[in-house]
Amino acid sequence: MSRARSPASGPRALGACGAFASLARRSATLDALDRALRQTLPLPLRDEVRFANRRGTRLVFLASSPAWATRLRLMQGSIFAAAHSLDVAADTLIVKVTPLPRITLEAPPARILSDRAAAHLRAVAATASDPEWRALYDRLAATATPSDTPKR
Repeated sequence: MSRARSPASGPRALGACGAFASLARRSATLDALDRALRQTLPLPLRDEVRFANRRGTRLVFLASSPAWATRLRLMQGSIFAAAHSLDVAADTLIVKVTPLPRITLEAPPARILSDRAAAHLRAVAATASDPEWRALYDRLAATATPSDTPKR
């Protein structure tokens, strides 16, 4: 006896999953609110705090140290004004002190262009009729690092 598969079973797109979709919408909303609220803060403070959550009329921020938390509390009037301008009801500011995660973008390791690849690029540049393309190919070929390995 074989059971027929229902069309709802099996893999689905993440956007079709209700829990994930609502979580993604909430995350996008909080991220937009974080950017909007922190824009109202002076630059050194803006880099040391993050908007974390909204619980009813309470705005929850994270600060990297007690000193930054105090400075943020002193700015609560402008934070509430910015929230009200965004149609967000807010009357309480909660600041938690915690080390903020530092997001550092590391450059991918540079790829080395071989002598052989550079020779091919120079050959393509020599046959290119467009002077801009020729210059681009020549410039790319010039990035090759000479190797000490013998050519085959």
